[in-house]
Amino acid sequence: MCGIAGFAGLPLSVDEATPLLARMCGVLTHRGPDGDGSLIEPPVALGMRRLSIIDLEGGGQPIGNETGTVQVLYNGEIYNFRALRDALTRLGHRFRTRSDTETIVHGYEEWGDGVLDRLRGMFAISLWDRTRHRLLLARDRLGIKPLYIWPRGNGVAYASELKSLETLPGVPAALDRTALLRYLALGYVPDPLCIREGIRKLAPGHLAVWTAADGLVERQWWSPLVAERSQIGEEEAARELRRLLEDAVRCHLESDVPLGAFLSGGVDSSAVVAQMTRVADRQVRSFTIGFGEAAFNEAPHAARVAAALGTDHTEEILTPDIDGLADELILGFDEPFADTSALPTWLVSRLARRHVTVALSGDGGDELFGGYTRYHEVRDGFAIPGLRRAAKIIGRRLPHGARGRNWILNLGRNPVGRYASTVALPALVEEGGVIRRETAGERPELEHLLAGIFESTAGRDFPARMALVDVLSYLPGDILTKVDRMSMKVSLEARVPLLDHHFAEFALSLPTRLKFRDGLGKWIFRKAVRDLVPPSVLEKPKQGFGVPIVHWLRGPLRHRLDALRGDRSPVYEWCDPTATHRIMQEHMERRRDHSYQLWRLLVLHRWLSPRPA
Repeated sequence: MCGIAGFAGLPLSVDEATPLLARMCGVLTHRGPDGDGSLIEPPVALGMRRLSIIDLEGGGQPIGNETGTVQVLYNGEIYNFRALRDALTRLGHRFRTRSDTETIVHGYEEWGDGVLDRLRGMFAISLWDRTRHRLLLARDRLGIKPLYIWPRGNGVAYASELKSLETLPGVPAALDRTALLRYLALGYVPDPLCIREGIRKLAPGHLAVWTAADGLVERQWWSPLVAERSQIGEEEAARELRRLLEDAVRCHLESDVPLGAFLSGGVDSSAVVAQMTRVADRQVRSFTIGFGEAAFNEAPHAARVAAALGTDHTEEILTPDIDGLADELILGFDEPFADTSALPTWLVSRLARRHVTVALSGDGGDELFGGYTRYHEVRDGFAIPGLRRAAKIIGRRLPHGARGRNWILNLGRNPVGRYASTVALPALVEEGGVIRRETAGERPELEHLLAGIFESTAGRDFPARMALVDVLSYLPGDILTKVDRMSMKVSLEARVPLLDHHFAEFALSLPTRLKFRDGLGKWIFRKAVRDLVPPSVLEKPKQGFGVPIVHWLRGPLRHRLDALRGDRSPVYEWCDPTATHRIMQEHMERRRDHSYQLWRLLVLHRWLSPRPA
């Protein structure tokens, strides 16, 4: 696991490039505290910071082929590197290390860009082909590992985190309006947008190739839009899921350093940990945190699951100084990011890092199997077109704060808009948001927020399309960003076996009838693991990894709202002061819970304000 950074095509000498690359990699030290490496030979300068996981002595980067004409620096883990190594050795390639990185080098020699199709793992890759003067940048299928790119004239700069690019001279100061408005709606900046104008994220399953002749050319190399197995039966699907789960967990245990798992007691994390206990060669270590507020404390249930599974369990019950942690939490992200579950993710990562260097998590199951309650809420709540039109007109004419107004507005949305209302907040003031129509630009309504992504999923039924939209947007933009940044903040490698592409592709191919039943999502996954996890796991209602933000904003964080009470906050370049003051008043008077909206505004205010030196 590492952080990578570099640039190509910039008119710089070795002496000029060296200090720039050193600064870029220096701010990524938390991603790789164990060492560094670089390759500087104009027109490229490539660097990395290393967190040693496999081949601790010989796995430093860059790693090249026998002649040095192919060089790789990358961030991630390739779990099938042993099988690839054997295949490539039979084809005549010679290996100098035991590192997974070297399989990318020789795989590229043998298969070109097609090596990506053979890699099983999580990765952001930079590969320099010296013979062809060609730089390949690539991101894994589901976006587990991040990669920012900044086209500059006929060149390009890239990095694992935006803060690395921000060390370069000339980095754009202007904010991208579309990205910022998406943040206010979603709570994160979705791929491939970036909060800095002119910079973007390489989208999951995409690659970009730079050459002096053609500049930067980007294309998609993998898509989650797999064909549906419409005829598959329940027993066959459950058996195959179980087989793929065991295979995924087994390969994710590849490590030369101590390894454990996050355990919340939910179906996904419990299934991963239970499978670990069956295939690991030693007792599994599991980690849980909890909060003093009972409604947000999963620790007792997780402890019971750990006892049933026989793990070496560590838990920590916290009463965090949220005001003291807020700045560090907010500035731990490259872009404004307002998922409040980032706090417990950071804290459980910090707990695990005291004991292990790698931790497996259960992320991804909800998106693959329809585990979110919103799928049922949207599917069961469609209204006929005539009623939608009437509801939209009536809802907008009602005053803010009128009882039932939001319900009527939602009734007036089409199915795509109803889905969007479960994952996003309205942007426009007239819909209950804080953005003026003239600021928002064209088509700012919730119905249009995710319409483009929905169009790309045509051909499946609507519940399947909702899950695919989550896989394409919410999963990489929110969930995986949160896990990557908060685990890397403490130099912990987080692995997500449910997003192993063999397992994920099979799950995405399953028809809706196997995922939703009796008012529950994940039906087929529950069936597949029912004899693997304790019965209490399947009986427990779904509970998110949440925090009591609604109370914190009326308590220890209340003084931070004072920054929004006047009109001087930088958020008012984008937001309407009157609407913002109204939602603060309603929240403090306990008339409504506006905690998600207020937290987004506070995050944006802090992110736009001067940073500490």
